[in-house]
Amino acid sequence: MEITSPAFVEGGVIPQEFTGDGKNVSPPLSIMGVPEEAKSLVLIMDDVDAPTGVFTHWLVFDLYPGITRLGPGCSPEGTQGKNSFGKEDYGGPNPDAGRHRYYFRLYAIDSLLKLPSGTDRENLEVAMRGRVLDSCKLMGTYAKT
Repeated sequence: MEITSPAFVEGGVIPQEFTGDGKNVSPPLSIMGVPEEAKSLVLIMDDVDAPTGVFTHWLVFDLYPGITRLGPGCSPEGTQGKNSFGKEDYGGPNPDAGRHRYYFRLYAIDSLLKLPSGTDRENLEVAMRGRVLDSCKLMGTYAKT
């Protein structure tokens, strides 16, 4: 399984348009190689360099496993979880200082999770336990200019 973006390469800089300093819309993403037996996908975007610990920017679950592309600024057909901003939406990179690493983590799941909208990351991860068929990640960086 693989997740990529036409907006930035693995380890590259996330364009300002997709950050809190820009339009604050999600970047385009491409998805390939999802296992045939997958019943849903989970997408988690987080900042592993946040001073308070891992900061979750985006949670989407129960995505259709046949999806191959998420357009820029899209609201994917799935269920939005609550991010660390307290919102059920994408929240772009917006570090206080320094260059941070942002991971887009994609998981193929063996069932629909059927959790309510606004589920937080901790409860989502509990529901995912033992259900992950495959996973992949894409990392981009961002620093204020």
